[in-house]
Amino acid sequence: MLQPKRVKYRKAMRGNMKGKAVAGSTVNQGDFGLKALSPGWITARQIEAARVAITRHLKRGGKVWVTIFPDKSVTKKPAETRMGGGKAPVDHWVAVVKPGRIMYEVAGADKATVSEAFRLASNKLPIPVKMVSRDNLANLMGTE
Repeated sequence: MLQPKRVKYRKAMRGNMKGKAVAGSTVNQGDFGLKALSPGWITARQIEAARVAITRHLKRGGKVWVTIFPDKSVTKKPAETRMGGGKAPVDHWVAVVKPGRIMYEVAGADKATVSEAFRLASNKLPIPVKMVSRDNLANLMGTE
């Protein structure tokens, strides 16, 4: 599982997910990207499951980049525990994803293969996503 080697504060506050993604909203390394359409927390297990689904479908036919990292800790109290007693221990790690964030990038494979790989990966993720390509993003921004 992905998790940070060390953090400044062990237990994080919940925070909010208002607004759109500014950082990480363009396809940089690959030819195609998987873009988030709504905000959410993506757990380390979900990130890994989607990555495995993409790489298995590509069958060494392309390179995959994971552009999100679970650096936020989530705490959880045991079931049927009374209130009080302080904040619970860290249960798992999540990546905070805002709409517009590119989560995975792929290069070196054709569009149909990548589209199917991203469809399989989207079934592992808790938020709606869509596939974008590098040339689509350039056309949307008006730069050629």
